Amino acid sequence: MRSVPKGTAYRLLCKKLERKRKNLIRLGVKQGQAYAWSRTRMGGWAVAQSPILGTTITLSRLKKKGYESMMDYYLKFKPEIQ
Repeated sequence: MRSVPKGTAYRLLCKKLERKRKNLIRLGVKQGQAYAWSRTRMGGWAVAQSPILGTTITLSRLKKKGYESMMDYYLKFKPEIQ
């Protein structure tokens, strides 16, 4: 396996954290909170269940982007049972 110089790995990590912070700010999170949330050590599942996504990616925002809820989709295409 190829070894990565210590400085390079650190720079890549910092770029990723900075991108997370900027994206959170773009979604309307205050700067201090975005900094803290961008440096969390939680995994993807834990982040999805936390207030991080609940306050940034809302149902209204998803609907504005063109996504629809599963219930709306089901009601549109549900089979008629006789």
